[in-house]
Amino acid sequence: MNDSQQPAVSGARNDHAAILWLRQRLPNQATVREFVVLFAVTTFLLLFGLVPVFGGDQLGLVGADEPRYAQIAREMLTAHSDACHAVNAKMVPKSLRIEDIRNSFHCIAAGTVTPILYGKPWLEKPALYYWRAMSFFKEFGVSDWTARLPSSSATLALVVLVFLHMRRFRPGGHLDAALITVSCVAIVSFARGASTDMQLAAPFCIGMLGWYAWYETGKKFWLFDLYFFGAAATLAKGPVAPFLALSIILLFAGLRREWSLLRRTIWWPGVTLYLIMVLPWYIAVQKRNPTFYRFFFLEHNLERFATNRYQHHQPFWYYVAVLLIGLMPWTVIAIRALVDSIEVSIAEWKVRHNPSRYLGHTRAGDAFPEFLVLWALFPIVFFSFSGSKLPGYILPSIPPLTILAADYLNRIRREGLPQWLLWSHAAICAIMVFVLVLAPQHLEYETLVPSIQWLLIAGAAALFFGAIVFLTIRRWGIAQVCNISLLPVLAILVFLLGFYGKELDLMYSARPLAREIQHVAPDVKVVATDSIRRDMDYGLAFYRNQPMIHYTPDGVPDAEHLLVIQANNTADLDHWLAGRVYKPLFLYESQGIEVYRVYAKPD
Repeated sequence: MNDSQQPAVSGARNDHAAILWLRQRLPNQATVREFVVLFAVTTFLLLFGLVPVFGGDQLGLVGADEPRYAQIAREMLTAHSDACHAVNAKMVPKSLRIEDIRNSFHCIAAGTVTPILYGKPWLEKPALYYWRAMSFFKEFGVSDWTARLPSSSATLALVVLVFLHMRRFRPGGHLDAALITVSCVAIVSFARGASTDMQLAAPFCIGMLGWYAWYETGKKFWLFDLYFFGAAATLAKGPVAPFLALSIILLFAGLRREWSLLRRTIWWPGVTLYLIMVLPWYIAVQKRNPTFYRFFFLEHNLERFATNRYQHHQPFWYYVAVLLIGLMPWTVIAIRALVDSIEVSIAEWKVRHNPSRYLGHTRAGDAFPEFLVLWALFPIVFFSFSGSKLPGYILPSIPPLTILAADYLNRIRREGLPQWLLWSHAAICAIMVFVLVLAPQHLEYETLVPSIQWLLIAGAAALFFGAIVFLTIRRWGIAQVCNISLLPVLAILVFLLGFYGKELDLMYSARPLAREIQHVAPDVKVVATDSIRRDMDYGLAFYRNQPMIHYTPDGVPDAEHLLVIQANNTADLDHWLAGRVYKPLFLYESQGIEVYRVYAKPD
C-alpha cells in the first residue's frame, strides 16, 4: 500500500468510529417507540378533559381545597404584579446597579412569601403549589384548568423519572412501571387536582428513587435528587417530607445492618442545597407572620396528626380501603407483587444472617424489593395512627407499589400469569368499569340502586372489558398485560369526562352557578350566602374573584346584593330580611340552591 492510500484508510476508520459512537448514543427504534407510547398515554391520562384544547375543561374546581388554593395563588400573583409595577421592575434585574437589584429583589419577595386568602394571611400550607400556580396563571391566564397544571406537570415529571430510573437500573419493566404508575386511580385523580398532595408525592418519590440509585451505584451525583426534590417536597407540605424519607432510610439501614448508610447519606453539598432552598421561605414567612410557627407546625402538623380537630376522623383500617381503590385496576397484581417482595425481603434477611444455608437464592443481593416494601408500607402504617385521615396522605406509597407490580410482571414474563391472578385482575378491571359507569347515575340521583337500564349497561360494559382483558392476556401472555389493562382506564376517562363532564360540573362545581349569576344579574356585584356547603362558598368566591359575605356571622349587607341559600332553608328569609324587598331569581336545582335578589335597605 502506498503512502497516498494511508490517509484515506485512516479517515475511513475515523468516520466509522464516529458513526459507531453516534449510533451508541442515539435512541434506537425500540427506545423511540417506548417514548412515543409513554408520551401519548401519559398526555391523554393527564390532560384529556382538563385543558380546553384537549377534550375541554369539563369539570370546574370541586371541593373546598381546589378553589381555595387557586384563589390564594391568584391573590399572591396580584400582589406580586402590583409590587413589580410599582417599582417598574422584573424578577431579573435590568442592570447590575444597586437600585435595579434592590427593585428586582422587592419584586421577587412581594406576594411570594405570605399566602393570602381574601386579603389575609393563610398559613396552613407552604408555598410551592401557590408559586407554581402563579407561574401557570401568568403564562396561560387565571382559570380552573391552569390551577390544576401544577399537579399534572408534577405527575408528568414523576412518570418520566420512574421510566428513566427503571430503564437505567431495572431494564425490561421500565415502560410498564411508568404506565402502571400513571394509569392507577389514585395517580389519575390527584394529578387532576388543584391541591398540594401531588406537589409532595411527586418530588418525594423522585428523591427516594435518587437515593436508592446512590445506594446501588455509590455515585454521589444521585444524592442530588434526594436533597433537591426533598427540598421541593418540604416546600409543598412541610416537615412530613423529610420525616418520611429519614424514617424509610433508617428502617432500611437497620434491617440491612448498614448503619454507615446514615452517615454516608449526609452529603454536605446536598445539605447545603436543601437548606438554601427551604430556609429562606420559612424564615421570611415567620418574620412577616410571627404566629406562623405555632399555627403551621403545632396546629397543622402535630395537632392534625394527634387529634381530630379538623373533622377528618376515619377508622384505623381506612387506608387499606384507600389503597385497594387507589391502585385500581392494578390492585391484585400490585398486592401480589408486594407479597412476593416481602417474601424476597425475608429471604434476603435470612441470607444475611445465615449465608451458608440460603446461598444461591435467585434474588440474593438485590435490595430493591426490600427498599420498595419499606417505602410503600411506612406511610400507610404511620398515617393509620393519625387522628386526621385524608386519602392524599398515603399518595407517596402508590409509586413504589406500581413499580413493584411492573418489576413482578417482568420477572415472571417467562412463566406467565398464574390463572387465579389472571382471573382476579380481569375481575378487578370489570368491577372498576361497573362502578364508574354507574357513578354519574349515583351522583346525579343520589341513589344506591340505579335504574335497571343502567345496571344492565354497566354490567354489559364490565363483562366486555373484563373478557377483553382476560382473553388478551391468556392468548398473548404477560407482554400484553399493561397494554390491554390500559383500555378500560382510557375508556372510563372518556366516558366520565367526555360524556358526563358537564353533568358532573353542574352537580359538584360552583362554576355553572357563578356563570348563571353573572348572566341573570350582571349589575349586582355583592353576593352573600347562607347555609350553603363550604365547597360552593369557596367556589363562588374563586369564580367571582371576591369573598362571599355570610349572613352568619357577617350580618345582612345594607346595600343591594344577591343571596345564595339552600332551597330548604328559605324559611329563614323572613328572619334575615324583615322589612326588606327581595325576589327569587332562579332555582339551581342540581344542587338544591336558590338565588334571591335583595334590594337595598330603605333609609
